Amino acid sequence: MMESNIGRGSAAAPFFRNERIGRPRGGWICNGTGVPALALALSIGALAAPWQVRAAPAIPADPSVVLETLRDTPLDRAARELRSMRIELNRNPANLELAVALARRYIETSRSRGDPRYLGYAQSALGPWWTLGQPPETVLLLRATIRQSNHDFVGALDDLAQLLRASPGNAQAWLMRATILQVRGQYAEATRSCDALEQRVQPHVLAVCRAGSAALSGAGEDGYRLLQQAQAQAQVTRSPITEQVWVATALAELAARLGMSAEAEQHFRGALQLDAADPYLKAAYADFLLDAARPADVVRLLAADTRIDGLLLRLALAEKQLGAATLPARVAELQARFEAARARGDRVHMREEARFRLSLRGETKAALQLARDNWAVQKEPADARILLEAALAARDRPAARPVLDWMAANRVQDPALARLARALESA
Repeated sequence: MMESNIGRGSAAAPFFRNERIGRPRGGWICNGTGVPALALALSIGALAAPWQVRAAPAIPADPSVVLETLRDTPLDRAARELRSMRIELNRNPANLELAVALARRYIETSRSRGDPRYLGYAQSALGPWWTLGQPPETVLLLRATIRQSNHDFVGALDDLAQLLRASPGNAQAWLMRATILQVRGQYAEATRSCDALEQRVQPHVLAVCRAGSAALSGAGEDGYRLLQQAQAQAQVTRSPITEQVWVATALAELAARLGMSAEAEQHFRGALQLDAADPYLKAAYADFLLDAARPADVVRLLAADTRIDGLLLRLALAEKQLGAATLPARVAELQARFEAARARGDRVHMREEARFRLSLRGETKAALQLARDNWAVQKEPADARILLEAALAARDRPAARPVLDWMAANRVQDPALARLARALESA
């Protein structure tokens, strides 16, 4: 089961999660009026909806391939509520209010469990309105969320443009738009979307939005100060823990990219004290620990998180550093999961698969192609890094040129990227 692209992303990434497609885990970012804001940007690949034309089912040739691990515990309260809502919606599929409520719950569940199937369920709940040219505004926002998660950024931006024409004061739409534009590397336009949030969201939300583009446009120190202010504001106003985790994670990632390792460690630990289960936070911290050559700490952090693929990948990378006997089984499991994702037509996880191919399988050419394809879709520091690493391993400096140009044009501050760029220039 392939989860979202998590970890080694931009400093902006942690905010946009309601389910990082929208919410920071467990809650909603709210604007000044207290209206829930469906923030977002956790890129989770959803399965197609049941009413869509589907290709023939993919049947693995190897009978040992694990397609799904069934639960061995009774449904919890949340799962029972979801099932009850789904049954009720099946009885009355035209109930827009119920469909929207159920889709939001599925999106939250997808994020918290690292399970992309729930986004497919969310799309299914919105079925009667999904293909409409002018669906209700609530559906437009959710459709943009799901499209963004599938890396259909053009479709998501089209939905948001339509929504903002009808409701130019919609804070959720502006925040989502800023997120997508940052991921696409359109920082000036992303900043303008953040500016539209003035007086519409809490000050710390606005600060984090602006910090994301600043941090990737040669103003990392300014972005760091903005995030520090955002953290102080979130603490003073006693913002929900989920929002405080979001800000602390953004601070930690940016500090790491600025070479401020001690500060990054402090921010990561502070965030974990607030929520030790957040999957994005754990992935980001695991990447920090891997870069610091602390694989034993990664194993302690992630040993119980093998269900989420991005975390399993980082656990396997740590076990490689340790020479663990369990590594071959981890690699085989990841191989099966990536093959299953490809059979579904899932191309959301190219960054993660490129890391897997390069670092765990030694498949340099395959990793480079995946990294190049991924860069064509999204342009965050993690995407830049895997392309530079793969190009260096393949001794293919021209393949790295788009990233090197991006770094120069945006005055990107990142010691790891700078080291890789120097290595490529001297290779």
